[in-house]
Amino acid sequence: MAAGLLVVLSGPSGVGKGTVCELLCHYRPSLQISVSLTTRPPRPGEVAGVNYDFTTPDRFKELISQDAFLEWAVVYGHYYGTLKETVDSCLARGRDVLLEIDVQGALQIRRRMPEAVLIFLAPPSMEALCERITGRATEGAEDIKRRLEAAQQEMAAYSHYDYLVVNDKVDKAAASINAIIEAEKCRISRGARPPGWGGEA
Repeated sequence: MAAGLLVVLSGPSGVGKGTVCELLCHYRPSLQISVSLTTRPPRPGEVAGVNYDFTTPDRFKELISQDAFLEWAVVYGHYYGTLKETVDSCLARGRDVLLEIDVQGALQIRRRMPEAVLIFLAPPSMEALCERITGRATEGAEDIKRRLEAAQQEMAAYSHYDYLVVNDKVDKAAASINAIIEAEKCRISRGARPPGWGGEA
């Protein structure tokens, strides 16, 4: 049995990664989404094991000391990470795995697993991203300012990714990522994909 493909999707906060992932799973029902572990409390409507797995800071730090994470980061004071065992188990069974994580985590995976496919989801413009974040009306002015400043820094990291997909329309972005996965699986089956190859969709 061939090993599965690890697909890492990231981009600035507010670009619509979650929505694109949901639609992508309609295109590819067999795609396994890996749920991140976090120390932040659940938000209203979030379900443990579906949105995130939740734990304590002490337990998270213990897992760090055991080198249990494929990637981890501290974001706005909370720990987030992807457990290696979860991803490795799925890949070994031939399942394709999708990770929706931040830029810092994606770059950690680039170093640990150069065969992973990194896709950067970008907004059509910073103005569009600003409208999206402010349109949520769930955060104060300082939080919005902080997110936009972080987004500008994250946008500069896209050159480290294999593919850049612009999320001007959610269905188009999901279809582009689906096509990327198909192309990468074909390359793997032929042994033709060199690590670090990049492209744009």
